[in-house]
Amino acid sequence: MIAMSSIQAPSCVDVDVDILPLLKMNPLPNQHDFLDAELRIHDHIRETPVERSAWLSEACSGDVFLKLENYQVTGSFKIRGVMNTLLSMSDDERKRGVVAASTGNHGAAVAYGMKTLHCPGIIFVPENAESVKLDAIRALGGEVRIHGEDCVIAETFARQYAQQERMTYISPYNDPDVILGQGTIGVELHRQLDRIDVIYIAVGGGGLLSGIAGYLKQVQPDLEVVGCSPENSPVLCRSLEAGRVLDMESAPTLSDGTAGGMEKDAITFERCQTLIDRFVLVTEDEIAAGVRHTLEKHHMLIEGAAGVAIAACIQEKDRLRGKRIAIVLCGANISAEKLHQILSAHVD
Repeated sequence: MIAMSSIQAPSCVDVDVDILPLLKMNPLPNQHDFLDAELRIHDHIRETPVERSAWLSEACSGDVFLKLENYQVTGSFKIRGVMNTLLSMSDDERKRGVVAASTGNHGAAVAYGMKTLHCPGIIFVPENAESVKLDAIRALGGEVRIHGEDCVIAETFARQYAQQERMTYISPYNDPDVILGQGTIGVELHRQLDRIDVIYIAVGGGGLLSGIAGYLKQVQPDLEVVGCSPENSPVLCRSLEAGRVLDMESAPTLSDGTAGGMEKDAITFERCQTLIDRFVLVTEDEIAAGVRHTLEKHHMLIEGAAGVAIAACIQEKDRLRGKRIAIVLCGANISAEKLHQILSAHVD
């Protein structure tokens, strides 16, 4: 079990650990597994571009590149894990249908996959899911059912429902096939950038980071992986400090895609113990600034979770001089109300 050091700054937690013994104890998928997943989903996703950020590069005195998953099908990276899972199922399993639980992006990806592969299914969402994301699910033909105040409650109920109805539950993060699908971002990054010194990845349940870092750490073991979360919902960060998955409440956050708890038996917990070098926690003002600056400097819309990764990089700019940095912009699905809140708060 990884013992995390005490917090060195108000929002930065370092993980001081040699990952190799842990990798031997808890082996990750090998490179070929990720490459197979990329081939499997290739016809159903976009290979998203990488764009150099001039303003972040200047701010960090380094080279900063943005991985534009905000341009992905359904507006989020989630389609990768969903399509890899659906395409790994048998025809009979797909005919029986699937069940998912989601704060929005995962649900939209499942709805898209169901429609593409002609697979029936139901998507459970918590009460705090953003309306824009629910609308996206419904627009794709997905059946939405609202259950519970938190994503963990919705996930638990959805698992039980799937078991009772002999359907397949597709987790947003707690599934090896989902993680492999998200890891195809790492495969693309390795092709697109000849070297990465530091990568910033927003963290909720840890599926995105487990996938990307699970591949990149194999091809570049010296890569620094930074997990990024809102101060208002630092569940995985605090769980790693405690050495176990904690049941803790989250405060409201602009980063709804990373908000809430995680399942007690989540396989991403041990993977994140192994793969994360440090955590950075950011404030709501920093998240808002990340979203706003990206819109102003790059003329791109991103959601709060992507703003978390931008904010974490800006917070750490003084330690990044001369480094080659990647930031994963995980999605673009933000409501008009939330965007208005971010932009109007900045008006003098």
